[in-house]
Amino acid sequence: MSRARVARRIAAGAAYGGGSIGLLGVAAVGVLLAEVQLAKRSVGGGVAPLPPGADGRYGRSYDAATPLRLALLGDSTAAGQGVRRTGQTPGALLASGLAAVAERPVDLRNVALSGACSDDLERQVSLLLAAPAGAPDVCVIMIGANDVTHRLPATQSVRCLAAAVRRLRTAGAEVVVGTCPDLGTIEPVYQPLRWLARRASRQLAAAQTIVVVEQGGRTVSLGDLLGPEFAANPREMFGVDNFHPSAEGYATAAMALLPTLCAALGVWPEADRIDVDRHEDMLPVAKAAAEAVKEGGTEVTGARAPWALLKHRRRRRLPEPAGPGGAEPADTPPPPRPTDRDARLSREP
Repeated sequence: MSRARVARRIAAGAAYGGGSIGLLGVAAVGVLLAEVQLAKRSVGGGVAPLPPGADGRYGRSYDAATPLRLALLGDSTAAGQGVRRTGQTPGALLASGLAAVAERPVDLRNVALSGACSDDLERQVSLLLAAPAGAPDVCVIMIGANDVTHRLPATQSVRCLAAAVRRLRTAGAEVVVGTCPDLGTIEPVYQPLRWLARRASRQLAAAQTIVVVEQGGRTVSLGDLLGPEFAANPREMFGVDNFHPSAEGYATAAMALLPTLCAALGVWPEADRIDVDRHEDMLPVAKAAAEAVKEGGTEVTGARAPWALLKHRRRRRLPEPAGPGGAEPADTPPPPRPTDRDARLSREP
């Protein structure tokens, strides 16, 4: 069965109350149990530092009367576990980048929780919406890895994500979701667990894309982005516990998310139109979701139902945040960075 059909089945199961659609076949359970025991001996061997707090105002040098409000939700990757400096967290990187592009201050609030699965998003959204200021201008959600490792049913996972996106959109917030990363890139994981982890991750990421787009959000694929680059440089891209990204890994992910984050607020210099030179296209949502997981940094945003726009935005280098509450981005937007798609086309099955 094609990835698009599997993703559509999972999304449909979530919408209509199905709860039994899994990501892996029962026949693989015996092999998986043996491989998991081997992986546990290597993964998490080091102790990842707790995520540093990054809440506060970024881009104070800009004089706009009303700052943009950015919120991060999700798991340990959204929280920034694995790095020691505030400026290395994805929240600080995205807030600084958004301030530089929009030329406005940005107030960041991060409610992500290390170890969270998608069923924790309801609590995180309620926490955000209960604030006196109300809904943020834009929310970034990074979730999915724990859903796979904790064997949360795929239909339940995407149902929880869809509900969170719907609540945030109803409250007036733009939503960008970094879909489930490719767990097949974790270095100590051996075959066939590596293949199964990759398959499960990509199936979940495609299903996440479908439900997010249907609720009016945008997605950015992190799977393949954290695939070849992480596989080629595992010592640089992974942290001390061999599981969470390092500072370089978080910067790579944030650089992929930033263009879509800015486009959702209408401050990115590129228009939402198809650029055939970058192999962009208008596809049915399920097909676009299946294509997006093949290459990291691919954005999927809704068009006229049931169609979606598949985009490969050019990235920009991120400014260096100075710290929480007072990080100062560069006075001008950073120079363009050529998209990885201009250099290579990834078409892994």
